[in-house]
Amino acid sequence: MQKTMKGLYNALYGFVLHSFKSINGKVMLKIPTWRMEEETVEHVHFMIKMFKWVVLPVSILYACADFFLFGENAFDSMLWGMLLFFYSNFLPDLPSIYRKKKSSEEAKDLPWYKKYALLLLAPLLIWILFSGMQLTWKTTETFHNFRSLTVYSAFLFIVGFFAFVKFPASIANVIEVLSIPIYGAMGYLAHLKVDKIW
Repeated sequence: MQKTMKGLYNALYGFVLHSFKSINGKVMLKIPTWRMEEETVEHVHFMIKMFKWVVLPVSILYACADFFLFGENAFDSMLWGMLLFFYSNFLPDLPSIYRKKKSSEEAKDLPWYKKYALLLLAPLLIWILFSGMQLTWKTTETFHNFRSLTVYSAFLFIVGFFAFVKFPASIANVIEVLSIPIYGAMGYLAHLKVDKIW
């Protein structure tokens, strides 16, 4: 178990740091390498700790309870949920490439739906960035707050509903749908915890 966690830590650390360096170079944010390394260490360390002591035990309990109590296989939603937990840990930082500083001259910010599109569609927008297209949207929003977490969780509920709902809906099916925003919220909360938002 210790070797597995160490391997997971090294793989995640390398992947996240490489991703942030690539994005930094592409958008010329001029964030120093030592700062990216420090931020990555903080987040990956807490994420692995939370995965080991909270997410993994809850996931095993969830899959077993769904199978033994309701006769449903929740393995697919559990795996998707775990992936969402890891992704959500870094999501609040991804839209920072479209961030502008607050100033009296640029008091006008993006409409709310464009702001949250930057958060909810972050992977698509990063792909657009690396495809060479320019998106002129800029926001003062940092997404390091509970309002953004609520919007993200509602979005994941909708995604979970369309991905896993079956009719007629059963208790097991409702739990499966709800598991998606719960995993996502756990990851997002872990990020906010490391950044001392709560």
